[in-house]
Amino acid sequence: MEKGNRSEVTEFILSGLTDHPELQVPLFVVFLLIYGITLVGNGGMILLITIDPRLQTPMYFFLSNLSFCDLCFSSIISPKMLLNFLAERKNISYSACAVQLYLCIIFSDAESLLLAVMAYDRYVAICNPLLYTVTMSRQLCKELVVGVFAVGLVDSVIETCFTFRLSFCSSNIINHYGCDIPPLLALSCSDTRINEIVLFAFTFCITVSSFVTVLLSYVYIISTILQIRSAEGRRKAFSTCSFHLTAVVLFYGTLLFVYLRPPSSYSMDTDKVVSVFYTVVIPMLNPLIYSLRNTEVKDALRRAMNKLLTNS
Repeated sequence: MEKGNRSEVTEFILSGLTDHPELQVPLFVVFLLIYGITLVGNGGMILLITIDPRLQTPMYFFLSNLSFCDLCFSSIISPKMLLNFLAERKNISYSACAVQLYLCIIFSDAESLLLAVMAYDRYVAICNPLLYTVTMSRQLCKELVVGVFAVGLVDSVIETCFTFRLSFCSSNIINHYGCDIPPLLALSCSDTRINEIVLFAFTFCITVSSFVTVLLSYVYIISTILQIRSAEGRRKAFSTCSFHLTAVVLFYGTLLFVYLRPPSSYSMDTDKVVSVFYTVVIPMLNPLIYSLRNTEVKDALRRAMNKLLTNS
């Protein structure tokens, strides 16, 4: 984009989730509650995993990083969304929009890749239990997490630069509650074919490859579990994977729906409702899914509460 074109838009207007004034306050209350639960749930999960020695395992190390991603992802979107429910003018500056998009891509990529890493961790734990400690060493776990965020950073820089090289000259109203690539491409008056190719390529490489990794891991996991003779053993093995599989279906399902459809089938009103799930709702649900169905987390929480009550 030419420098002169770039100066044509200095800020954007976010249309938000709804145009109905009577729904603004109820939605504010609902999403404030969701954001509060997200902060408490993910922050509590990180704290619990950090302080409890029994949770110092690869699975919970990855889970604490997933909670960190959820906490950051939601905090990038929710405060501005909440403010706009009550604001008369729902504006966001050009630079703030770029920063929001940049950060969202980092943490959405990181979450996608972390879910794949966690699936691999469960594969090793169930299919090769005798080699689990050696395979999933502390050093490897750290390297995997660093790699996850490094991929997110690279993708974010490229996609943000490509998006904000476009011209936005016909309108500055984004049909969304935040700055995301599909609504920005729809708003641009430039040729967006290259952007669409880049978006599809990175989404396919990161999200689809992560999803395939999860599927392959669970094919081997389920095959191994079905060979367990003890019904109690099969039940216990399934229970350690079921909460992760629930999170996977929720996250990948909504993400792939938004980013892998052809541009001709985009419906911004539909997309922004669907994207609420992976940006706001899923970060709230993840700590609930991983804690309510996990006896180790519940036991750790019980020990922490008892220790707190004893010290007080």
